[in-house]
Amino acid sequence: MTIGKRLFDLILAALLAMALAPLIAGIALVILVRDGRPVFYVSERMKAPGQPFMLWKFRTMRVVARDAGVSGGDKADRITPTGRFLRRTRLDELPQLWNILRGDISFVGPRPPLRRYVEQFPEIYGTVLQSRPGVTGLATLVYHRTEERLLAPCRTAAETEAVYTRRCVPAKARLDLIYARNRNLCFDLLLMAATVFRRLPLHRRRRRT
Repeated sequence: MTIGKRLFDLILAALLAMALAPLIAGIALVILVRDGRPVFYVSERMKAPGQPFMLWKFRTMRVVARDAGVSGGDKADRITPTGRFLRRTRLDELPQLWNILRGDISFVGPRPPLRRYVEQFPEIYGTVLQSRPGVTGLATLVYHRTEERLLAPCRTAAETEAVYTRRCVPAKARLDLIYARNRNLCFDLLLMAATVFRRLPLHRRRRRT
């Protein structure tokens, strides 16, 4: 990560944290009242091979004793009504401002993977994680809906794991590497704006027939 990108992250994250503090507190209170504790979901992720960190999000699922892997159709019934709204609006990711301030992640970059996938695909993530992971990125914007569509029919954790590792990991890695070859401040700003406005002006939307 360049010094300029780090300074940009620090300044913007600090400003957003101050401006959005009432919203963050309000969401935390709603989760506490409607869904109980814990308010936050804290999960180990990797910012580079051999470099784990704890990623913070608002909790959107019912707590279970053991949980592993990505979320597919097998976990859909655990999403709370509050969590469904937070996921749809991406407000569940507001606590990641803390991770940005700490330097764990950036605003833009590949999504930080679970340790199991970094260890399973060392060649892929050894290259992808040369870029600092981010809250959003090219792969997140381009492939997110496709990933949801692929994982939604999965009814077991094993099925979700198989589809994710076979279809999603390599596809997202290709997009992350495209980002790495073209990253600059203007591209980051474009991806951040696309995240906020929920559209990516890099290709035309398909027209309904």
